[in-house]
Formats: sequence, structure tokens, C-alpha cells
Amino acid sequence: MATNYLIEVTVTRAMGAAMRRIHVGNALSAFGLGFTVPYLYVYVAQVRGLGAMTAGLVLAVFAVAALIVLPFAGRAIVRRGPRPVLIVALVLAAVGSMSLGLAGSATAVLLSAAALGAGQAVMQPALATMIVDCSTADTRSRAFAMQFFLQNLGLGVGGLIGGHLVDTTRASSFTLLFGIESAMFLVLAGVIATVRMPHSPVIGDAPSQSAKGAWKQLLGNRAMVQLSVLGFVLFFACYGQFESGLSAYGVEAAGISTSALGTALAANTAMIVVAQFAVLKFVERRRRSRVIAAVGMIWALAWVTAGFAGLGHGSQEMATAAFVSTYALFGLGEAMLSPTVAPLVADLAPEGMAGQYNSAFALVKQLALAVGPAVGGPLGASLPGPYVVTFFLFSLGISLLAVKLGRQLTAVQDQPWRAKGSLVVARGSVEPVGVEA
Repeated sequence: MATNYLIEVTVTRAMGAAMRRIHVGNALSAFGLGFTVPYLYVYVAQVRGLGAMTAGLVLAVFAVAALIVLPFAGRAIVRRGPRPVLIVALVLAAVGSMSLGLAGSATAVLLSAAALGAGQAVMQPALATMIVDCSTADTRSRAFAMQFFLQNLGLGVGGLIGGHLVDTTRASSFTLLFGIESAMFLVLAGVIATVRMPHSPVIGDAPSQSAKGAWKQLLGNRAMVQLSVLGFVLFFACYGQFESGLSAYGVEAAGISTSALGTALAANTAMIVVAQFAVLKFVERRRRSRVIAAVGMIWALAWVTAGFAGLGHGSQEMATAAFVSTYALFGLGEAMLSPTVAPLVADLAPEGMAGQYNSAFALVKQLALAVGPAVGGPLGASLPGPYVVTFFLFSLGISLLAVKLGRQLTAVQDQPWRAKGSLVVARGSVEPVGVEA
């Protein structure tokens, strides 16, 4: 008994030390991304003088690169472990970022964007799998909430500082931004290289099935398939609209100024940063399926508020306040999802398959982010009424899909606090000590 206790304490301490390094590195990389993300279009189209078409292609290349590499990323994570895959992805992203800052031709810009996009895409499931390996069923929600909090804080601070450094008349100022982003990726790679994982997977730990067999097994998991469908709707109806359909709707239908649009985006980030841990205390003892259903209702309210902003007959001040409130309500929903969805993906994965499941879910996210702007942008700009109604219905659909998903989950998957005291992780070497539902 004493030996088991010492093993448990040692593993827990190792997990905590590794998790702290992961969170620090994650915050630094988000800080670097914040420097460039808001200014990418301006940089390519205006500063480099390559035009709106090339700038649009760059954004498309990010999505295409992600869709190409993600189906292979999961298998690599399963076979090699998340740490070496993440380091390779970070180096690739660093090279792409620095190249983008120096590129002067359309070809160079597109190739650099492909490298950066591929690296960023693989970072997501690799980091998620490391968080899974360094957490227990009881601590996983808080770990993912911290990751989401630090990502948004880093993006916000990076964007704020970057905005004071850029000068559209000097390409060198943008080269500096991309250089900082590249350096942050390399710093994260260095931090991750020093992480001592509680369990070090090797090739022999991976399931002996083929890549085709791994995908077949995943598709045979009804709960994971339903969660993937739900995830597509979540990302399509929210994240896929932020910088496309909802922005176009605000400018065209609600008459929102560009400065007010910036305020709305800031309100979204502020809501996440301020509310994240208060929300965590509320959701971590509730059924995950019910939390996701509640997010659907909150986002439905957000679309009603957006409808008032653009279709109501109030003053411009009221329209602006309603539009800013829409983004804040979306931020509240995001804060509820961060400790809910990602841990659920991990808990649905069989032992040793967390990387495959995280990559599959990241692929679903990228598909939604590719389709969302293409549908929402034109609809929000030209048909504001149908646009709001459509995404109001999508939000209600989130609630219905979440309730349906709850019927496919086990008691511990839907209520993870039941596994308190368990040391179960996706690739764990410690025997489960789960509590029977």
C-alpha cells in the first residue's frame, strides 16, 4: 500500500512539472501568433503589394495545408509520441514564419504559408496529447481550461503589442513581427524538449494495426463520430463566423465601424480571460453533454442579440452595444467548451490512441473553419435576416446534438468527477482506480 502511494505521488509530481512547462511554452507560442494573425492580410495584399487575390490564397493555403497533414499527424503521434512530432512541427512553423517575413514574391509567400500552416495544424493535436498524458481524468478539464486561457491571453497581448510595432509603410516592421513569431516557436520547441513526460511511449506501444485500421476503429466509435459531427457544427457556427460572416453582417447590416468591430473582438477575448476559471468551477461538476447543450442555448441568445443589432430599429449606440455583447456571449460559450470538449475527446480514445483522436478532431475543426467563412461571408453581407436565422437554428442544433451525444457516453465520460483518484491517461502506465458509476 505504501509503495503504491509513493508511485502515485511520484507520477503526479512528474505530471505537474511537465504540465507547467507545456503551459509556459503554449503561452509563448500564442503570444508570437498574436503578433502576426491580425495583420497577415494587410501584409500580403498591401505591404508586399501582391494584391487581394494572393492574400486570399494565402488564407486558403493555411486551410489546405492543415487538411493535408492532419490525417497523418495522428498516426505519427501514436507511433512516435507527441513530443518529437510537436518539435518537428514547431521547427517547420518557425521556418515558415521567418520565410513569410522575408518573402517578396507570390510563390515564396504561398510556400511559406504552407509550411507555417502545416506546422500550426500539427501543433494542436500534439499539444493536446501531451496535456492528456500529463493529466488525470480528474485534472484534465482544468488543464485544458488553463491552455485555452493562456492561448487567448497570449494572442491578445501579442496583438496589442504588435499593433504598436507595425508600420504599413515599412516592410521591415512586418519582418520583425514574423521574426518574433518564429523565435517564439523555437522557444516553445526548446521548452518542450526539456519536458520529462511521466510515460515515454515508444513505437512498440502503438497498436499493431495499420493506419487504415486505426481510422476504421475510430469511425466505429459511435460516440466519437457523434462528437465529431457536433464539433463541426460548433466550429462552423461560431469560430467560422468571427472574422467572416459575423464581421460582414456587422458592417453591412448593423453599420458597425471598424473600431467597434475591434472592440467586439476585444470583448470576446476579455470575456474568456475574465470568466474562464469562474466558469470552470461551474461546469466541472456537471454533465459534459449538458454543458455543451447550454452553450448552444447561450449562442442562440447571441444570435438573437446580433439580430437586434442589425435588424432592430434602435440607435446606432444600441446596435453597437448589442453587437459587442454578441461577441461577449460567444466568449462565455467558448470558456464553457474549453474544459469540456477537448477532455472528452481524450476520454473517448482507447489507450494509446489519444493522438489519433486528437488529430481527427482537429481535422474536423479545420474543415469547419474552411467551410464556415465561405458560407457565412456572402450570406452575412447580402442576406442579413436569413443569415441570423440560419445560425440561430444551428445553435439550437448544438443543444439537440449534445443531448443526443449524452446518451452515447458512459457515466464517467459524461461526469468525469466520478473517476476522481484515477490515474488513467491515454497512454498511462498506472493501473486504473476508477469509481464505478
